[in-house]
Amino acid sequence: MVNFRSGYLEGKLFARALQRWAVAARKAATADPATLRRQRSRARLLRAELNRLIHRAEDRLALPAIGASGFPKPHNADWAWRPELWRGPLATPGLSSVATKSKLGEEVTLFHDCAQSELTLRQLRNLREADLAPFGLQLDVFKFDGSFLSLVVDLPPEAITGLKRRHLIRMDTIVELEHPLEIFARLNIRHGPNTEQIVRELPAGQESISVEFDLAYSKLNEKRIEAAWIDLIFEGPEMNQVVLRDLTFSRSPRAQI
Repeated sequence: MVNFRSGYLEGKLFARALQRWAVAARKAATADPATLRRQRSRARLLRAELNRLIHRAEDRLALPAIGASGFPKPHNADWAWRPELWRGPLATPGLSSVATKSKLGEEVTLFHDCAQSELTLRQLRNLREADLAPFGLQLDVFKFDGSFLSLVVDLPPEAITGLKRRHLIRMDTIVELEHPLEIFARLNIRHGPNTEQIVRELPAGQESISVEFDLAYSKLNEKRIEAAWIDLIFEGPEMNQVVLRDLTFSRSPRAQI
């Protein structure tokens, strides 16, 4: 039998809980320390669950659909992935005066050697009909007194599970530049004490870009693969803005001859 009162009761319970926390917030300035510590602990636990709920809800309800993982990929791909920054909203959506080794989300890290950082990094919402990714990444570079600037994307364990030298790893991205800029993509695969590196230059003057890393010509030790990541290296980035509207990866076995 359907309980037609379940929605009504749920609403009443929510209203009562909301009122209780509102009262606690108003009285926080005068509450005794023991009560305040207990409320703070409970509020932090509640906030963690609420943040998780909000992230998952926005994943499903916003347009372009947050959490979207679909994108064009090779028909024989055995792995495909869009990093979290391009899928859903981050708890910390942006950074300014970004220090080297600063992370935005769990998978993206910015590296540079500037004496004084005039860099900003922020997640932005994609609103164009053509965008498949719900979010993009904007990098603003003002004065740049360093010798290198790179954005590192850590690939998940699934990317290296069963990885062989017969595989191709493909990166697809949509890049918007304020001014022309040389960008290189470097695939790094750590196997034992060594790291295999394959570098590709992103074609100039294109917005939608695909590059492939062919492992057939590498010296990869398939039995000792531990981790993989991508460096996006920006040459001469001063006074420029880079927007990565999308970033996806896929893996497929190369055709056997």
